[in-house]
Amino acid sequence: MDLTLLLCALLLTAFCCRRSAGVPGEEEVIPEILEFQVGDNAHLSCDSSLPTDNRSNVDWFFKHKDQLIPIFRVRQGQGQPDPGDYQHRLTLLGGANLSLAHVTPRDERIFICQVKAIGSHTQEKHIQLRIYKAPKEPTIQASTSGISVTSKVLQEVATCNGEDGYPLPHITWYKNRTPLKEEKNRIRFTESRTKESSGLYTVRSTLWAQLDKEDKEALFYCELSYRLPGGDHMKESKEVNVTIYYPMEKVWLEVMPNRLLKEGDKVELKCLSDGNPPPDFTIRKQDPSSHDWLEVENTSDAVLVLEQANRHHSGLYECLGLDFETGMEAIDQQQLLVNYVSNVQVQPRAPVTFEGNSLKLNCSAESSQPVVFQWKREKTGEVLKNGSVLHLTNLTREAGGGYLCVASVPKVPGLKHTQLVNVTINGSPWVMAKERHMWVKENEVVNLTCEISGKPRPTISWSVNGTVYEHDKDFQSILSTLKVQVIPELLEKGVVCQASNSLGSNKTTILLELVNLTTPTVTTTENTTSSHGTTTNSPSAKANGTSTAGTRQESKGVVIVAVIVCILLLAVLGAVLYFLYKKGKMPCGRSGKQEITLPLARKNEIVVEVKSDKLPEEMGLLQGSNGDKRSPRDQGEKYIDLRH
Repeated sequence: MDLTLLLCALLLTAFCCRRSAGVPGEEEVIPEILEFQVGDNAHLSCDSSLPTDNRSNVDWFFKHKDQLIPIFRVRQGQGQPDPGDYQHRLTLLGGANLSLAHVTPRDERIFICQVKAIGSHTQEKHIQLRIYKAPKEPTIQASTSGISVTSKVLQEVATCNGEDGYPLPHITWYKNRTPLKEEKNRIRFTESRTKESSGLYTVRSTLWAQLDKEDKEALFYCELSYRLPGGDHMKESKEVNVTIYYPMEKVWLEVMPNRLLKEGDKVELKCLSDGNPPPDFTIRKQDPSSHDWLEVENTSDAVLVLEQANRHHSGLYECLGLDFETGMEAIDQQQLLVNYVSNVQVQPRAPVTFEGNSLKLNCSAESSQPVVFQWKREKTGEVLKNGSVLHLTNLTREAGGGYLCVASVPKVPGLKHTQLVNVTINGSPWVMAKERHMWVKENEVVNLTCEISGKPRPTISWSVNGTVYEHDKDFQSILSTLKVQVIPELLEKGVVCQASNSLGSNKTTILLELVNLTTPTVTTTENTTSSHGTTTNSPSAKANGTSTAGTRQESKGVVIVAVIVCILLLAVLGAVLYFLYKKGKMPCGRSGKQEITLPLARKNEIVVEVKSDKLPEEMGLLQGSNGDKRSPRDQGEKYIDLRH
């Protein structure tokens, strides 16, 4: 018991001695914490309970280790900076408060304000500055060498940099939005930190990992966490993908386009695999007779391109893949079929017959697929029949010309082939018009045209000399053009175009007439009948050398219409006069010219005289309905009062 009391007394004595060993009056001061960003102006407030008037002395210090370094003093209300780092950055705001301009990371320290008043003890205030700086956007760099899944050691995946931050920012790694943590033999981080001369930090973190084939599409990024006045913040880098190498398990041969192919298509055969890097590929084709595999030439990057595929490209192809790293080999085969339609033939090949006969055309073709046939007229594109056989009956010369046999494969869009056959209908020459009129000017040079059809090909001649041009208008028609000057002899006799062959001859006459400049030129179409009795419509040529004139006939028609209109008007006028006469409104004498009785006051007013110079047969229309007849002289002149 006595021993216990003794020990307690010794402990109490030691504690009291320790308390008394300190500086008299010194107490532990808790500093006020102020937060600023780099570049801000920091307000240092003394907030002393003692008066800071002209009788008080105020001194400012900063604490460096265990020393107080003076930086500013206030005497009698006037401030004076002490020499040193803060000499040009401190400003007295009033009383004992200071402003520290453009704070930097080096200003993160404790500042002390001491106030000494006369007759009072010294009072202190401690201020702890916290300085912050947001780092730059983080940068990330994926490994350029790639990662092999067969490696037994951790490999560098990516590196993340965070520059110019304060205090030191923290880096967190993510894979597909999931944060990564260190895992033995799977994931590890290494980090380096650099303090710049400005006091800011740069942090560099490297992610090391063992990845799998499933990570070939994974996205990695890093996140920088840092603090600013008022709270925590973070910035994310961009996402990166890492090249991962893994051995192949299979290969396959891809054919594009993936549809039924036809001759002329551009076709690509491409070797693919599920390995990275791809194995060494070889494309081979099987010989259909020996069944040996032959390597295909002109391949590039394991791709065979057939710019215009044909039937000979059809066959069995294979892709052989060899992985040199693992020694693994894989094969895939594809059957290539290039569809075709060829050797379209029409029998007979050059059919010749006569008018009135019948003809049978047969069409055949070779193809890799079932074929359908269709017959069309070459001139018009009109579909004549579906099927391989076309029957033509009771042929006319118009039936001559081209016929198309179209052989197509419905299962393969766009696969078709066409064969043309020309049907010849023999007959004597046939002209488009027996006679034509053409308006011309004397001494001008004109082009006279003559269109002839017939088989065998007729010979064409002109009745006058000139420059002649001929060209085939179609399979059985010829267009002959004569360039000649208009002379009086041509105006008198016209020009004859003569055509003949072994079956007969025919001709057409072109009559030239001088243009009447006061009469408009009218283009007409003549219907003429050939020597075979066929009636056709021929467009007349133009007035400059290719038109046909019907001006005379049309002018006669206009005159006839005008005469009929005049007769009708005169008939109406005669009926009116006769009606007035019957009513006694028009007393008439036999002198042939009478005057209607008028009041004296109106005798001198204007009257209109109506005269008629019609022939007797025309004047007959003006006779009364009662059959009274008058001589032409009696019907010739009348006076009508038109004042009312």
